[in-house]
Amino acid sequence: MATFSLQAQPDHAAGWLDLARRAEAAGFHTLYCADHPGSCASPFVSLAAAAAVTSTLRLGSYVVNAGIREPLLLASDVATLDLVSGGRAVLGIGAGHTPAEWAAVGRERPDVRGRVAHCITVAETTLRMLAGDGLAKPRPVQDRVPLLFGGGNTRLLRWAADHADLIGLTGLGRTLEDGHSHTVRWRPADVDAQVELCGAVPVEALVQHLEITEDAGATYAKWAAEAELSEAEMALAPYVLAGTVTEIRAKLAENERRWGLTRYAVRVPAFEAAVALMAG
Repeated sequence: MATFSLQAQPDHAAGWLDLARRAEAAGFHTLYCADHPGSCASPFVSLAAAAAVTSTLRLGSYVVNAGIREPLLLASDVATLDLVSGGRAVLGIGAGHTPAEWAAVGRERPDVRGRVAHCITVAETTLRMLAGDGLAKPRPVQDRVPLLFGGGNTRLLRWAADHADLIGLTGLGRTLEDGHSHTVRWRPADVDAQVELCGAVPVEALVQHLEITEDAGATYAKWAAEAELSEAEMALAPYVLAGTVTEIRAKLAENERRWGLTRYAVRVPAFEAAVALMAG
């Protein structure tokens, strides 16, 4: 049986707390919040609020932009979340692809090599601090706060294979000129290559589209045209799921057989569809 997590953002207090309660009751594994300062809510403040109305739901950033986060402040936020949640925090971190966020803090976005090196430095320093090196208080409840790395860069995936507890794959490629959109690497050979780089670390796929429908072919064809893939390639991609509950479960089983995938993250519009897949 596949495990599902939920990525979401608060719009208002009552709705956010209700969503956290419903996610826990429905059986979602983790509630994730993105980190795009200036265009979305703070992940750690949001997750701390969710911690107050849940007891088993894990709570994580998905993912922190390492390019604009100082390790000491990041470690303090994560440790505090772990403390107030009773040991349910997850540190999700990535290299940071959005140029506007670097500019907003007075930094010029480095090239790929520079962003990769900076991400590794921030992640390793933050982990040391969470382990007690330079962060006296607060202390996390967990002996080790799980590290989720999110991204697709080859060097970072190799690093994550040795240091992360979970790797989040989206299949997203080069950042386009708008600074937000991406090309996709959803062909089976692309997935093969990235999963191989992850080694023995569990992988979680971020689902971009999930639709329960009686006409999976038409749905995959529509998505394929948008992504400039063939319908067959789209139907095999683990980042998109379409069909009846039975058909999607069969695809999940095939994803496990081929790639070892048993974990998925979905966004709020796919909440009910994910619940249907988890039922029974």
